[in-house]
Amino acid sequence: MKRKILIILGSIFVLFMIVLFIFFLVKGQSSKWQVALGGILVCALPVLLIFKNKIPFNLPSIIGYYLFIFCTTYLGSIGDFYLKYKWWDSSIHFYKGVYVACVGITLYKLMIPEQVRKDTSSWIISIFVLSLAVLASVLWEIYEFAGDQTFTHIMQLGGNKDTMYDLLCGFSGGLLIAIYAYFRKQKV
Repeated sequence: MKRKILIILGSIFVLFMIVLFIFFLVKGQSSKWQVALGGILVCALPVLLIFKNKIPFNLPSIIGYYLFIFCTTYLGSIGDFYLKYKWWDSSIHFYKGVYVACVGITLYKLMIPEQVRKDTSSWIISIFVLSLAVLASVLWEIYEFAGDQTFTHIMQLGGNKDTMYDLLCGFSGGLLIAIYAYFRKQKV
């Protein structure tokens, strides 16, 4: 079932981004076709999981990934939500923090045997998922900085203030899940 959903979602998103890529390439809008090209790559990436015997991520993680890609590439960059709505950027960073922290819980379950998990401190789980969310936020800001230096000049319009606010939003999303993981260790 997961395999079919992954193939369907991946195919729909890749085709959608290919259509956008061709459309904006023909129109000569370089910033938008470049985003669509990147969208093709990041939408195709999870499809590589179908070559594994067992797909390691659960369905909500897979759907959450495509939701994130849709909101950042299509709505955010191509649909200009980042420019039209001041709250969009911070909402995406908060969602990213929540999402990456949830993926951290999934990775924890995959990598740590159940027998060992019973004796693992709630603090360790919380610190792990929070650290993963913060790392993702830092890497995202590096990506924005590099993108502004090479391709566009609109990713960090607010400068240092924008960067710090984005980091705080990502941290807050991760912190929310870290607190959840701390108090719900047995369910996590």
